[in-house]
Amino acid sequence: MINKQVADAAEAVADIFDGATVMIGGFGEAGSPIELIHALIDQGAAGLTVVNNNTGSGEVGLAALIKAGRVAKMICSYPRSLNSTVFPEMYRSGQIQLELVPQGTLAERIRAGGAGIPAFYTPTSVGTPLGEGKELRRFDGRDYVLEYGLTADFALIKGLAADPLGNVIYNKTARNFTPVMATAATTTIVQVTSLVAKGELDPESIITPGIFVHRIVRVGEPAYESVLVAKGVSYP
Repeated sequence: MINKQVADAAEAVADIFDGATVMIGGFGEAGSPIELIHALIDQGAAGLTVVNNNTGSGEVGLAALIKAGRVAKMICSYPRSLNSTVFPEMYRSGQIQLELVPQGTLAERIRAGGAGIPAFYTPTSVGTPLGEGKELRRFDGRDYVLEYGLTADFALIKGLAADPLGNVIYNKTARNFTPVMATAATTTIVQVTSLVAKGELDPESIITPGIFVHRIVRVGEPAYESVLVAKGVSYP
């Protein structure tokens, strides 16, 4: 039987290389794989392009990865949100690049990349700075902007439970971008709160099939971004 479980977060991210494109799940703290991100900081890969909904909070998780100087470019929708101080300061000083993408467009670019669709047209951003320099086409009297699908070398995501085959279920809102990110990455790494035996997950409840998952690591008591920020924690 295929068993995709690895011993710990460090082993799970060991082969992420300098310059890799990494999709990181999460909508704010909901579904943010804190332990995998911290393991990536410890691992040392640099020059990363990171795809996420935002740029993290405080000095933990994604914000800590950025503060450590490991991220060369962010592709996101909300570069400044509650308790977001690391990225704005580094961006203003020219230490990191930003590709700003409307949230719906970001989700669709990831979905398209995972589905093998190279590009699509959307009316979002037409007539705004985000649409400048992009190809325009008119359909039924309305202008549309060409956007390209997004893929990644790695995806770091968080699930509620998984089986050894890599089938994953999520906890409510923590599902967010993770299912499409799993399809769009060459290597998908998932941290879960619990591991169950093969056959224990209801097939009708499985959101991410094991075919899209390459490594599973159990993190029994995952950290939560808001709790760490409230305590003033800074990683490492």
